[in-house]
Amino acid sequence: MEATLSDLARVARGRLAPAVWDFIEGGAGEERTLEANLDSFERVWLRPSVLRGAGRPETTTKILGRTWDAPLAIAPLAYHTLAHPLGELATVRGTAAAARVPIVVSTFAGRTIEELAAEATVPLWLQIYCLRDRSITARLIERAENAGFEALVLTVDAPHLGRRMRDLRNGFRLPDGIAPANLDGDGFAAPAAHARAEFDPDMDWAVVDWLRSVSSLPVLLKGVLTDADAVRAADAGADGIVVSNHGGRQLDGVPGALDALPEIAAAVAGRVPLLVDGGVRRGRDVLAALALGADAVLLGRPVLHGLAVDGAAGVTRVLDILLDELTDAMSLAGLRTVAEVGPELVRLRPPPAQVPAAPPARRDRPVRPAAGAGATLLLEDLHPSVADPAMDTMNFLNEVTLRYPEAVSFAPGRPYDGFFDTEQIFTYVRGYLDHLAAQGETPAQVRDAVFQYGPSAGRIRGLIADSLRVDEGIDVPPESIVVTVGCQEAMFLALRALMSGPGDVLLVSSPCYVGITGAALLLDIDVTAVEEGEDGLSCAALEAAVDAERARGRRPRAVYVVPDHSNPSGVTMPLEARRDLLELAERLDVLILEDSPYRLVSPGAQVPTLKSLDEHRRVVHLGSYAKSIFPGARVGYAVADQPVLGPGGTGLLADELAKIKSMVTVNTSPLSQAAVAGALLASGGRVSELNTETAAHYGDAMRHTLECLDRALPPERRAGLGVSWNRPSGGFFLTVQVPFRADNAALARSAQDHGVIWTPMAYFYPRGGGHRTIRLSTSYLTHADIEKGVSRLAAFIESEAETSAAVRVGE
Repeated sequence: MEATLSDLARVARGRLAPAVWDFIEGGAGEERTLEANLDSFERVWLRPSVLRGAGRPETTTKILGRTWDAPLAIAPLAYHTLAHPLGELATVRGTAAAARVPIVVSTFAGRTIEELAAEATVPLWLQIYCLRDRSITARLIERAENAGFEALVLTVDAPHLGRRMRDLRNGFRLPDGIAPANLDGDGFAAPAAHARAEFDPDMDWAVVDWLRSVSSLPVLLKGVLTDADAVRAADAGADGIVVSNHGGRQLDGVPGALDALPEIAAAVAGRVPLLVDGGVRRGRDVLAALALGADAVLLGRPVLHGLAVDGAAGVTRVLDILLDELTDAMSLAGLRTVAEVGPELVRLRPPPAQVPAAPPARRDRPVRPAAGAGATLLLEDLHPSVADPAMDTMNFLNEVTLRYPEAVSFAPGRPYDGFFDTEQIFTYVRGYLDHLAAQGETPAQVRDAVFQYGPSAGRIRGLIADSLRVDEGIDVPPESIVVTVGCQEAMFLALRALMSGPGDVLLVSSPCYVGITGAALLLDIDVTAVEEGEDGLSCAALEAAVDAERARGRRPRAVYVVPDHSNPSGVTMPLEARRDLLELAERLDVLILEDSPYRLVSPGAQVPTLKSLDEHRRVVHLGSYAKSIFPGARVGYAVADQPVLGPGGTGLLADELAKIKSMVTVNTSPLSQAAVAGALLASGGRVSELNTETAAHYGDAMRHTLECLDRALPPERRAGLGVSWNRPSGGFFLTVQVPFRADNAALARSAQDHGVIWTPMAYFYPRGGGHRTIRLSTSYLTHADIEKGVSRLAAFIESEAETSAAVRVGE
C-alpha cells in the first residue's frame, strides 16, 4: 500500500505514457524553479513545543467565510483526463470522500462546469486565464456562477506558457480525445501554441475591475511572487492572493513559492487571505507554509498522481495521507489548532547558494559511501517494498501493546491456545508414521518421510484431498494440490504464477487482509481495491473495476476474497452472492483466489465454499491449518486444478506452483506435514469435527463481545453517538463504526487513557478508507477480559465523541 505521496508518484509514473508524465511533471527551462519549490521545504526546521496538553489536533480553518476541514485546496490543473478517463469528475468524488476542501477547476478542465457542479459536495472555484476574446472568459464565468461556483482564481503569470523543455523535446501534443470540455474551437492539441495565440499578453491591473464588472464572485490572483505585487493586488481589490510560480512551469530561475511567501505575508499583513502553491508533498509542509504566513496551501501534481493510480479512490488516498501526516505533525509539535501555528514554529536554514560548499547531493538521495568504507547499503538500492510502510503496519500495534501491558487488547487475531496439547503432536506424528507402515512403506521409506526434503508439491496431498472431499465438498485429485508453508506462501506462489507482466492486475475485496497486498507489493503487482458491502465483495463494483482496468489497457487477472467471516471485517458472503460471483468470474474471464481460514473454527453450518460450487475451475482455493489444527505447524495448501496448456501438452496450475516453490522454500517441513497428516487421519479427514469444541469457544467469545457491546452502548445511546457494529456469526473479527477518526493517534489515546487496544481499519484499505472504523478481535480473550475491555472501549468512544462534538460546536 502506498503510504506517502512519493509512493503514489512512483506508481503513477509507471501508469502514464512517458510524454504525458513529462507534461505533468516538467518545468520550464532547466527546471531550477521546479526544484526550488521542493528544496525550499527541505530548508525548514520545525520547532515543537512540548508538554502542551495538545490532545487531539483540530485541522479546520475558515477562509472567505467558508469553513474547510483542513487548510488546503486542490490547485488548478489542466486536463485531469490525461490521468484518468473520468478526469475532474473523479477528482471531485475523491476529494469529497476525504475532506470538505475547495477544488479549483481549470479553464482547461476535461469535464464540463455543469457536470462537476451537479456532482460536487465540496466548494468549487474556477481558475481563469484572461483570453484575447474577453467574451469567452466572461461566458465561462457566467456558467460557473450559475452552477454555484464560489470564487474565481485569475492566473496572472501567464501571458503565454513558459518554455517547457521536456515538452519541446518530446514534441508533446495532447492525445486524441483529450480537449477542454468548456471551450469551443480547436487548436488545443499543442498547448504552448494555443496559449500564444489566445492568451491576452496585454493584461494589466485593470483586469480586476473588469472581473468585478462581470461577476459578483470573490477574485483571487494566482502567480504573485513579490511584496510589491502583493500590495498592488490588495489595493486593486483582490479578495485573496495565491503565492505561486505556476509549479515552476513559467519563468525559470524565480524563487520557490515558499521562499517568496514571508515577504509577501509581511507586506499584506493580513489584509487578504494568502494561499501558497508549489512543492507541498507532506503534512509537515503544510505546517511550514502556515508558519511562514499562508492561510492555506494548494495541492497540485499529487492529485494527478492519485488519479493515475486509482481514479477517485486515488485522490482520496492522496488527501487521507496528507491529512494523516498533518494531524500527526500538529500533535507532535504541540499544536491544538491551525490558529496556533505561528512563525515561532519554524527556523530556516540558508539556501545552498549561500553556503560555500560543493553542490549538494540530490534531495532524495543520501550520500553514497566511498569505496573501501565497508558494506554499507543504501535503502534506495534495495527493492522499494522494504521501505514501504505497508510492510510495517503492525509495528505500531506491537509498540502500543508493549508500552501498555495492562491494557486489554482486541488487536491480535491469534488463535486461542487452550485447546492445543503438546503431547498430541507426538501422537499425530506417530499416527502418520504408523499409517505409512500400514500402507506398505519400508522402514527406510518411513524414515525418509520425516528426515528428507520430499517433493516440492508435498507428501500429504492425498490426505488433504480426502479431507477436502469429506469436510468441504471440494472434489479434486491430489495432484491439483500443493502443500505450502502456511497460506501466505500459497498466496505468494499463486500471484507469482498468475501475474506475468506489468499490465496484470490483482483485484482485492476492500477492506482486505494485509497478507495478500503485502505479497503483491513484494512482487511489484498492482492492486485494485473493490468495495466490500454488507454481503461481501460487491459484484457490481467488481465488474466496474474490471471494465475500468481493461479500458486502461491492463489485464485484471484474479480477485482475492475471504468469503467466510473475513479478516478484517467479519463479513460472510451469502450463498446467492457466491453463485453471482462465480458467474461473473466466468463471464469476465478472471480467476478467484479464495481464502477461508475461519470457517472450520466457526460454530454452526457454514455456507459452501466457492471452490465446492465452482463448475468452471475459476477458483484457486487457498487453505491453512493454522486455526484448525495448530499455528506452529505452518502448513497450508493451494488447490490449483486449472489446466495449463504448453508446448509439452496440458498440465495443471499446481505443477507450475510446485516449480516456483522449488526455488523458494524447496518444500514444506516434512515433520510439520507429518503432524498435520496425523491429525487428519485421527479425525477421518473431518477437521470440522476435530474443532467442535474450538468453534464453540470462538462462537461464545464473539457472542459475549456483542452482548457486552449491547449493554455498554444500548441502542438509544449508540444512536446518539453515531456508533454501530456488525454481528458476525463466526470467525475472529467484528468492526465498529465510530464518530471520530480512528487513527494511530486515537489508538494511542485509547491505550494510554482508557486501557484498551484495537486495530484501525484504515490499515486494511489498499487505496485508503476505513478512517472511522475499528476492528475488534475476540479470539483469544477470556470473558472477564472481554467485559473489562468493552467497558473501557465504550468509555473511550464516548470521550472521543464528546471531543468531536465540542470541536464542531466551536466552529
